[in-house]
Amino acid sequence: MTAHGADAVLTFEKDVRPILKTHCTHCHGEEEKPKGKLDLRLRRFMDKVVVAGDPEKSKLVELIRSGEMPEKGKPLAEAELAAIEKWIVQGAKTAKTEPLALAPGPIISDEDREYWAFQPIQKPAVPKNVDAQKMRTPVDAFVLAKMSEKGLQMAPEADRRTLIRRVTLDLTGLLPTPEEVDAFVADKSPLAYEQLVERLLASKNYGERWARHWLDVVGYADSNGYTEADSVRPHAWRYRDYVIRSMNEDKPWDQFIQEQIAGDELAGATHGDYQQAVLDPKRTDQLIATAFLRMAPDGTGDTVDDAKLAKNQVIAEQIKITTSSLMGMTVACAQCHDHRYDPITQADYYRLRAVFDPAYHWEAWRAPNSRLYSLYTPEQRAKAAEIEAKAKEIEVEARAMSKKFLDEIFEVEIKKVPEAEQAAFRVARDTAVAKQTPEQKALIKKYPSALATYSLDLYDKKKQDIVDAKMAEATKLRATKPAEGFVMALTEVKGQMPVSKLFNRGDHDQPKQVVQPGELGILASPQIEPFKPVPVSSGSSGRRLAYAQWLTSGKHPLVARVLVNRFWLNHMGRGIVNTPGDFGRQGELPTHPELLDYLADEFVKSGWKLKSLHRLIMLSSAYRQSSVNDASLRADPENRFYARFKMRRLDAETLRDSMLATTGTLVQASYGPPSGIGRDPQGRVITGIDKGTITTHKVDPAGADDFRRSIYVQVRRSKPVTVLDTFDAPTMSPNCEMRSQTTVAPQSLLLMNDTFVLDSSRRLADRVTAEAPNDRAKQLQRVWSLLYSKPATDTDIAKCLSYLDEQTKALTQYHHDIQHAKGVVPNPPQEAMASLCQILCSSNRFLYVE
Repeated sequence: MTAHGADAVLTFEKDVRPILKTHCTHCHGEEEKPKGKLDLRLRRFMDKVVVAGDPEKSKLVELIRSGEMPEKGKPLAEAELAAIEKWIVQGAKTAKTEPLALAPGPIISDEDREYWAFQPIQKPAVPKNVDAQKMRTPVDAFVLAKMSEKGLQMAPEADRRTLIRRVTLDLTGLLPTPEEVDAFVADKSPLAYEQLVERLLASKNYGERWARHWLDVVGYADSNGYTEADSVRPHAWRYRDYVIRSMNEDKPWDQFIQEQIAGDELAGATHGDYQQAVLDPKRTDQLIATAFLRMAPDGTGDTVDDAKLAKNQVIAEQIKITTSSLMGMTVACAQCHDHRYDPITQADYYRLRAVFDPAYHWEAWRAPNSRLYSLYTPEQRAKAAEIEAKAKEIEVEARAMSKKFLDEIFEVEIKKVPEAEQAAFRVARDTAVAKQTPEQKALIKKYPSALATYSLDLYDKKKQDIVDAKMAEATKLRATKPAEGFVMALTEVKGQMPVSKLFNRGDHDQPKQVVQPGELGILASPQIEPFKPVPVSSGSSGRRLAYAQWLTSGKHPLVARVLVNRFWLNHMGRGIVNTPGDFGRQGELPTHPELLDYLADEFVKSGWKLKSLHRLIMLSSAYRQSSVNDASLRADPENRFYARFKMRRLDAETLRDSMLATTGTLVQASYGPPSGIGRDPQGRVITGIDKGTITTHKVDPAGADDFRRSIYVQVRRSKPVTVLDTFDAPTMSPNCEMRSQTTVAPQSLLLMNDTFVLDSSRRLADRVTAEAPNDRAKQLQRVWSLLYSKPATDTDIAKCLSYLDEQTKALTQYHHDIQHAKGVVPNPPQEAMASLCQILCSSNRFLYVE
């Protein structure tokens, strides 16, 4: 204990070793031969560079101050050097007795093992000394207890119109209709709010909204990325649909995760033996789920400069996606060397990679097109073969017909050749081109019109039409084949078991020692039993299935915490750990660790069901708060303690989808191949049929496909849709752990000038005009209720009417002063309404969720 006000005593283990691990021990201790024969992993090894009590005589301080150390990487921060100096002044103490010797390599210390994220999840007691009137679910007890510590109080409950708008956007990604808002406001039932949540959870739009959150984390894209070609993944959409269906079915997340990591092993399918699996809908889904492990950028089907590097980069990026999404750790940092901040060794990284090696096997690599599996049934395959055989017969008949016509023409044309050369010309014509003599080639060149071998159209177009019609019969017949779908999946090759090795400095051309599949060493402490790979009957290694079962056993300290933290983040606007992809020492500490563990424990014990967790969070008083709380805003501007609802902007997809919905043009068709995109002449990427060439940009309308929800629009890594990209749609490089929310000038410019916004504004104006003809006030009330879920005030209406009058007058003058093209009939009042709709769609009232 230290006296009150005295400086805390620093220790090597807690305060100094983490600094040295970050900057120094990679060269001085972790390699077989430490540089300068200096090992900084233990205090007892440092006597020649540290003089206890005197930093001025300590060589360690001198080397750091002069910049000689570290030789590579960032220099120590002033605060880090100050901590080392203070530790030396205090006597360079350790917290406990150190071992006499250490084997080369990193240390996983007791302090590392005691770090909160690596502790088993234990359900905490629900706080009791809180305001019972504010308590609706146990969530409130934890939040209120922390608020009390900080001297904060909850904001009042939001009004009903605000609540239904918030909840509907949250669960469906769409605005509530005015009719839904009015019904909720008028519902006097004490369970009205609970029934609202249940209705939305049962909506198909729920799955489309919450699938989007998971697709961010897994790096979903309809293209391969990696190279400039960014080739299309034409069958990735089946995985997107699998995720949507899983959300709507409330599939338990332990099953959901197991299917994504090892669905092929669950289905008993290997690369050469998958046919039976795809005939069973459940097993097909399991195969589709493994596209989770195919989401990383993959240029191995395109032309690349270094094929070996490209293959290993796919694996590295996928490990990054897998570990950040499920474990919330920056494991990828250990690919080339031991992790500088967290207790993750390079050997850990390659042990984890060994779990996946049998499916990837970079030295026997299968390119993307070799990992597609046909969904044909035997009957469909037989039917397709039968149709193909008949089509080929028709083509043979057409070619014979063409030859007959050409031979007939030849008999006419040969007469134009001098009689003395006719016999030789016939022989030359009947000789294969590759076997023709120079004399025969010269003869044919002398009388080319007599050849009559290739183009019937040059001689007799009517006969060519007859042949074309016959060939068209074959094309038409082929169109009757059963449609062949494909699954983009990850499988293993039966009996193919690569030897996994650690790569020196991450270089695949420098393999070192053999490694066995395993979990991170930090998770192998006595209280956490590591997984054990077990081969499965299908011939797969069983590694991924065993690992997936371990991850979802409920005993893994990270998985449930990481998942519920993301769910909380998506509801509350801020994570309990606000670095959802990094629970390590470089990430933020949890603001409410007990609440995080309570939610994780509840999630597992309720059967890994997400909808149950939604209810626990959304029925709480914490979630229902108003966004207005001046005291909270002053004391806690980041809302770390949730004393108000965090106001935030609509995300990119919700913005686009809501604009389509308010205009009445949103197409609610679900599932299937994505809507196409292309670059228009102005350089914007929009929905439609891409008709562009290498030198020109053009996009044709695609009808209803242009108005589908954004989750069904093609995701190209190199060509994001402009409206979505401008409003912070995720960049999949390789995945998106948490979306940014920027406020930048291009957003305002897009709202002012983009054709999507302009067209939507015109459609909204047309809609309200049709619904309330000749009544501007009613039209304005309708716009208000569609966009803001609340009625306009008399002042709002008066201001808008005044704007419409002024704008109509200005537009009338504008049209009077210009010459319009024939057929163009200006409508200044309607244009004025469209202009007003654009302003209202660009306002914060529309763009933000309160």
